[in-house]
Amino acid sequence: MKQFRVLTLSLIFLAFFTQAFAQTGAPLALVMTAKGPITPPMLEYFKRGIETAARENAEVLVIELNTPGGSVDTMLEMIQLIKESAVPVVVYVAPREAIAGSAGALITMAGHVSAMAPGSAIGAASPVSSSGEDIESTMESKVKEILKAKARSLVEPRGKDATRLAESMIDEAKAVTADEALKANLIDFIAKDTDELLEKINGVKVTVGDETRALNTKNIQIQQIDMSFIEEFLMMLTDPNIVFILLALGIQAILIEISSPGGWVAGFMGAICVTLAVYGMGVLPVNWFGIVFLVIAFVLFILDIKAAAHGALTTAGVASFIVGALVLFNSPGTPQFQRVSIPLVIGVGIFIGLLFFTVMIFALRAQHGRIQVGVESFIGKVGTARTAIKDAGQVQLESELWSAEKTPDSEDIRKGDLVEVVEVRGLRLIVKKK
Repeated sequence: MKQFRVLTLSLIFLAFFTQAFAQTGAPLALVMTAKGPITPPMLEYFKRGIETAARENAEVLVIELNTPGGSVDTMLEMIQLIKESAVPVVVYVAPREAIAGSAGALITMAGHVSAMAPGSAIGAASPVSSSGEDIESTMESKVKEILKAKARSLVEPRGKDATRLAESMIDEAKAVTADEALKANLIDFIAKDTDELLEKINGVKVTVGDETRALNTKNIQIQQIDMSFIEEFLMMLTDPNIVFILLALGIQAILIEISSPGGWVAGFMGAICVTLAVYGMGVLPVNWFGIVFLVIAFVLFILDIKAAAHGALTTAGVASFIVGALVLFNSPGTPQFQRVSIPLVIGVGIFIGLLFFTVMIFALRAQHGRIQVGVESFIGKVGTARTAIKDAGQVQLESELWSAEKTPDSEDIRKGDLVEVVEVRGLRLIVKKK
């Protein structure tokens, strides 16, 4: 009986370790979710994913792509990373209704295996300039020819139909559905999700470097590679609405610090906001001429505090602020996904205008109001005569006893009479009977 128990325990441990070994020896698929514009933070995410796949000796790296497009230079670096990867890279346009627009189209073509989810789209890869405008004449032809050459190098093995479709995406900004892309052999598979995709690519032969290998994705383990906090934060800074808000708040805080020096919180926070906004504007296709209008707007706000026509300059400043923001972010030709929200610009402009108008009102009240500190603030206050005052005497003002003289036109002041302070001369009050 004892021997039977020992044998049973041994079989249980053997089964456990066999299963653990089988799991450890199973092929590994790393999955990345690349959602958003093609920007430097997205490039760093790609780089980290490819390095992790090589380090973990993964069977395949799946990049779930959903992007409206972005920087051509960043796209070319991503394509280079994919081509140099020691691990096969599957670019999968997902989930349903996802797009691989503009630069994303060429990244999809660069995958060792390319796939799309049902209902997704790919294409519209015509280039734009770094300022977001359509590229003109000779430069346009040069850039398009370079991109077409890159596209041909990626899809020529797929046949003439795929090559023609890829070139039309650049020449004519053509976009197609997943079914149309598959029919032209621009992609390899349509799959409803990553699990189905991994089933379909099992046994598919790919060329990595100079080596051709068959993918083994049967019973494969799936491990997700998420964006790091820093990558997500930097991606957030490529949102034009976020950049606009940071710029507006930063300039406002710095102006508050300049107008009321001595503190440090407003200036420090303003400097941080402006620095983050400058990073975002360095990534986005902005028209820097818009900065001129923004600076003019804040100058007008400040001038209105001291101007005679109160409110007129603030109104002009709001108009200049709105125009500047729209010129900065929404120049003609800027892709829609990189444009700032017009209602947001108008709302922030009106808010800043009202804020400066409120500050102006308080400043005017302070200029015309009674002085609240120092001996000058005693003028107009009422005290009590502690002695009769013909030429000089004593007056109690609040909790203090003062030497006092009466004005020449004042009635005689008797002890206990109420008196009003009309002037302060050194340490003596000049008073009249109340």
